[in-house]
Amino acid sequence: MPEPARATALDPAVRIRRVTTADATAMAEVMGHPDVLPQLLQLPYPSAEVWAARLAEMLAPGRNDLLLMAELQDAGGHWSVVGNAGLHPCGPPVRRRHAMSLGIAVLPRAQGQGVGRALMQALCDFADDWAQVLRIELGVYADNARAIALYQRFGFEVEGRQRGYALRGGEYVDTLMMARLHPNPPRIGGWVASPTGSPPDA
Repeated sequence: MPEPARATALDPAVRIRRVTTADATAMAEVMGHPDVLPQLLQLPYPSAEVWAARLAEMLAPGRNDLLLMAELQDAGGHWSVVGNAGLHPCGPPVRRRHAMSLGIAVLPRAQGQGVGRALMQALCDFADDWAQVLRIELGVYADNARAIALYQRFGFEVEGRQRGYALRGGEYVDTLMMARLHPNPPRIGGWVASPTGSPPDA
Protein backbone atom coordinates (compact mmCIF):
# COMPACT_ATOMS: atom_id res chain seq x y z
CA MET A 1 0.00 0.00 0.00
CA PRO A 2 1.27 3.54 -0.73
CA GLU A 3 2.34 5.62 2.23
CA PRO A 4 -0.33 8.15 3.28
CA ALA A 5 0.33 11.68 2.11
CA ARG A 6 1.23 14.18 4.79
CA ALA A 7 0.76 17.92 4.90
CA THR A 8 4.00 19.86 5.12
CA ALA A 9 4.85 22.24 7.92
CA LEU A 10 5.38 24.94 5.31
CA ASP A 11 1.92 25.00 3.78
CA PRO A 12 -1.04 22.74 4.65
CA ALA A 13 -2.31 23.13 1.07
CA VAL A 14 0.75 21.21 -0.17
CA ARG A 15 1.22 17.55 0.58
CA ILE A 16 4.16 15.30 -0.17
CA ARG A 17 4.02 11.55 -0.71
CA ARG A 18 6.13 8.82 -2.21
CA VAL A 19 5.82 8.14 -5.91
CA THR A 20 4.33 4.77 -6.84
CA THR A 21 4.30 2.85 -10.10
CA ALA A 22 0.73 4.08 -10.58
CA ASP A 23 2.10 7.62 -11.07
CA ALA A 24 3.57 6.99 -14.51
CA THR A 25 0.99 9.15 -16.31
CA ALA A 26 1.39 12.01 -13.83
CA MET A 27 5.17 11.85 -14.16
CA ALA A 28 4.94 12.01 -17.95
CA GLU A 29 2.58 15.00 -17.77
CA VAL A 30 4.79 16.98 -15.39
CA MET A 31 8.10 16.16 -17.05
CA GLY A 32 6.70 16.75 -20.53
CA HIS A 33 5.01 20.07 -19.83
CA PRO A 34 6.21 22.58 -22.45
CA ASP A 35 7.37 25.04 -19.77
CA VAL A 36 9.04 22.36 -17.62
CA LEU A 37 10.74 20.24 -20.27
CA PRO A 38 13.29 22.93 -21.36
CA GLN A 39 14.74 23.00 -17.83
CA LEU A 40 15.33 19.24 -17.74
CA LEU A 41 17.35 16.71 -19.71
CA GLN A 42 14.20 14.92 -20.86
CA LEU A 43 13.05 14.59 -24.46
CA PRO A 44 9.73 15.89 -25.83
CA TYR A 45 6.64 13.70 -25.99
CA PRO A 46 7.30 11.49 -22.98
CA SER A 47 4.99 8.52 -22.65
CA ALA A 48 3.40 6.93 -19.62
CA GLU A 49 4.80 3.58 -20.77
CA VAL A 50 8.38 4.89 -20.68
CA TRP A 51 7.82 6.35 -17.23
CA ALA A 52 6.22 3.12 -16.02
CA ALA A 53 9.40 1.26 -16.96
CA ARG A 54 11.60 3.91 -15.30
CA LEU A 55 9.56 3.86 -12.11
CA ALA A 56 9.57 0.06 -11.98
CA GLU A 57 13.36 0.19 -12.09
CA MET A 58 13.87 3.02 -9.59
CA LEU A 59 11.28 1.69 -7.14
CA ALA A 60 12.48 -1.92 -7.24
CA PRO A 61 13.39 -3.54 -3.89
CA GLY A 62 16.98 -2.79 -2.94
CA ARG A 63 17.14 0.54 -4.76
CA ASN A 64 18.02 3.61 -2.70
CA ASP A 65 16.27 6.20 -4.86
CA LEU A 66 13.75 8.42 -3.09
CA LEU A 67 11.00 9.72 -5.39
CA LEU A 68 8.43 12.16 -4.02
CA MET A 69 5.26 13.61 -5.51
CA ALA A 70 3.79 17.00 -4.60
CA GLU A 71 0.06 17.62 -4.63
CA LEU A 72 -1.69 20.97 -4.31
CA GLN A 73 -5.18 21.51 -2.94
CA ASP A 74 -7.50 23.84 -4.81
CA ALA A 75 -10.33 25.96 -3.43
CA GLY A 76 -12.73 23.06 -3.82
CA GLY A 77 -10.60 20.75 -1.72
CA HIS A 78 -9.42 18.64 -4.68
CA TRP A 79 -5.80 17.46 -4.69
CA SER A 80 -3.85 17.37 -7.96
CA VAL A 81 -0.27 16.45 -8.84
CA VAL A 82 1.83 19.56 -9.48
CA GLY A 83 5.43 18.42 -9.15
CA ASN A 84 7.94 15.75 -8.23
CA ALA A 85 11.46 15.45 -6.94
CA GLY A 86 13.99 12.77 -6.19
CA LEU A 87 17.29 11.77 -4.68
CA HIS A 88 19.36 9.24 -6.61
CA PRO A 89 22.62 7.43 -5.82
CA CYS A 90 25.65 8.80 -7.66
CA GLY A 91 26.55 5.46 -9.21
CA PRO A 92 27.92 2.20 -7.77
CA PRO A 93 31.41 3.21 -6.48
CA VAL A 94 31.71 2.52 -2.75
CA ARG A 95 33.61 5.75 -2.22
CA ARG A 96 30.65 7.76 -3.55
CA ARG A 97 28.00 6.27 -1.29
CA HIS A 98 27.91 9.48 0.76
CA ALA A 99 26.61 11.48 -2.24
CA MET A 100 23.26 11.64 -4.01
CA SER A 101 22.00 13.66 -6.96
CA LEU A 102 18.81 15.72 -6.81
CA GLY A 103 16.20 16.46 -9.44
CA ILE A 104 13.00 18.47 -9.17
CA ALA A 105 10.18 19.62 -11.45
CA VAL A 106 7.17 21.82 -10.63
CA LEU A 107 4.35 22.82 -12.98
CA PRO A 108 4.22 26.55 -13.78
CA ARG A 109 0.77 26.99 -12.23
CA ALA A 110 2.11 25.77 -8.89
CA GLN A 111 5.33 27.77 -8.82
CA GLY A 112 5.54 30.44 -6.15
CA GLN A 113 3.10 28.55 -3.91
CA GLY A 114 5.56 26.68 -1.71
CA VAL A 115 5.60 23.46 -3.73
CA GLY A 116 9.29 23.54 -4.65
CA ARG A 117 10.16 24.58 -1.12
CA ALA A 118 8.18 21.69 0.36
CA LEU A 119 9.82 19.16 -1.96
CA MET A 120 13.30 20.49 -1.23
CA GLN A 121 12.67 20.46 2.52
CA ALA A 122 11.47 16.86 2.39
CA LEU A 123 14.51 15.73 0.39
CA CYS A 124 17.00 17.56 2.60
CA ASP A 125 15.37 16.24 5.78
CA PHE A 126 15.54 12.70 4.42
CA ALA A 127 19.18 13.10 3.38
CA ASP A 128 20.25 14.72 6.65
CA ASP A 129 18.29 12.67 9.17
CA TRP A 130 17.87 9.22 7.68
CA ALA A 131 19.98 8.39 4.65
CA GLN A 132 23.57 9.11 5.75
CA VAL A 133 24.03 11.56 2.87
CA LEU A 134 26.93 13.96 3.30
CA ARG A 135 26.70 15.59 -0.13
CA ILE A 136 23.76 16.39 -2.44
CA GLU A 137 24.63 17.33 -6.02
CA LEU A 138 22.60 18.85 -8.85
CA GLY A 139 22.93 20.54 -12.20
CA VAL A 140 20.86 23.55 -13.24
CA TYR A 141 20.79 25.61 -16.41
CA ALA A 142 22.71 28.81 -15.85
CA ASP A 143 19.74 30.98 -16.86
CA ASN A 144 17.22 29.31 -14.53
CA ALA A 145 17.30 32.06 -11.90
CA ARG A 146 14.20 30.85 -10.02
CA ALA A 147 15.61 27.36 -9.49
CA ILE A 148 19.07 28.65 -8.55
CA ALA A 149 17.53 30.92 -5.91
CA LEU A 150 15.55 28.00 -4.47
CA TYR A 151 18.64 25.82 -4.24
CA GLN A 152 20.65 28.57 -2.59
CA ARG A 153 17.97 28.96 0.08
CA PHE A 154 18.66 25.35 1.02
CA GLY A 155 22.42 25.80 1.26
CA PHE A 156 23.51 24.76 -2.23
CA GLU A 157 26.56 26.51 -3.61
CA VAL A 158 27.86 26.81 -7.16
CA GLU A 159 30.96 24.66 -7.63
CA GLY A 160 31.51 25.12 -11.34
CA ARG A 161 30.12 25.90 -14.78
CA GLN A 162 29.83 23.44 -17.66
CA ARG A 163 29.99 25.21 -21.01
CA GLY A 164 27.67 24.05 -23.79
CA TYR A 165 26.52 21.22 -21.54
CA ALA A 166 23.22 20.34 -23.22
CA LEU A 167 21.23 20.99 -26.37
CA ARG A 168 18.04 22.93 -25.57
CA GLY A 169 15.70 24.21 -28.25
CA GLY A 170 18.42 24.14 -30.92
CA GLU A 171 21.10 25.86 -28.80
CA TYR A 172 23.88 24.52 -26.60
CA VAL A 173 23.51 25.99 -23.13
CA ASP A 174 25.61 26.14 -19.97
CA THR A 175 24.78 24.54 -16.66
CA LEU A 176 25.95 25.27 -13.14
CA MET A 177 27.05 22.42 -10.92
CA MET A 178 25.79 22.99 -7.39
CA ALA A 179 26.18 21.00 -4.19
CA ARG A 180 25.14 21.08 -0.56
CA LEU A 181 27.09 19.50 2.26
CA HIS A 182 25.31 18.23 5.37
CA PRO A 183 25.09 21.29 7.67
CA ASN A 184 25.53 19.22 10.83
CA PRO A 185 26.94 15.75 10.09
CA PRO A 186 25.70 13.06 12.50
CA ARG A 187 27.74 12.10 15.53
CA ILE A 188 27.51 9.25 17.97
CA GLY A 189 25.16 10.42 20.73
CA GLY A 190 24.13 9.19 24.15
CA TRP A 191 27.36 7.47 25.06
CA VAL A 192 31.09 7.84 24.74
CA ALA A 193 32.78 5.08 22.78
CA SER A 194 35.05 2.82 24.78
CA PRO A 195 38.43 1.65 23.40
CA THR A 196 36.65 -1.47 22.12
CA GLY A 197 34.00 0.59 20.36
CA SER A 198 31.18 -0.87 22.44
CA PRO A 199 28.65 1.24 24.39
CA PRO A 200 28.64 1.04 28.18
CA ASP A 201 27.13 -2.15 29.63
CA ALA A 202 27.10 -3.78 26.21
